[in-house]
Amino acid sequence: MNAKIRQRRPAFDREAGVAIAQALFHQRGYDAVSLADLTEAMDIKPPSFYAAYGNKAALFERAMRRYAQENALPLDELLAPDRHPAETIPALLLAAAEQYGRNSVLRGCMITEGMRADDPAARLMAEKLADGGLQAIRAYLDRVHPQGAQAMADYIAVTLRGLSASACNGMSYERLTEAARTAGRFVARELETDDPTTAS
Repeated sequence: MNAKIRQRRPAFDREAGVAIAQALFHQRGYDAVSLADLTEAMDIKPPSFYAAYGNKAALFERAMRRYAQENALPLDELLAPDRHPAETIPALLLAAAEQYGRNSVLRGCMITEGMRADDPAARLMAEKLADGGLQAIRAYLDRVHPQGAQAMADYIAVTLRGLSASACNGMSYERLTEAARTAGRFVARELETDDPTTAS
């Protein structure tokens, strides 16, 4: 007699689930991704989802951390102390634009766009993750451009957010990177003007 052999469903891979969620959150934004979207994409039931991740917001945080590990700008390299700030800041803006616009589907910065979420918990998580990079930029400016560090740090933050939003809104890679170069030229002029070592 032939007995039917029940095929066991493969164990759910939680890290693979985080990768799936990361792509969904990045493409659509936190608010537009529902629990049903997540469970359908992961091919699991809601109870398994809650057992694996707790809730949507907690999964969003894990997805953002994964995104940061894979896509964080190399600030240690870009803001190297042996380079003049008139070179490093434009390089930082261009690197950000290249990253935000290189993928035709996953555009912009997932963490930056997460700060626009309607959900307060998700927004706070994104703000905390973004704060680390902004603090690194401010610390660099405090060392190399102390007389205008706050204003320059604010300008850089606004520019990065604008580049991310423009990428999400469909601006082409070419226009995005040219906008970053234009902003970089402005920064370079400002920093060189304020640098007493470059005065004639």
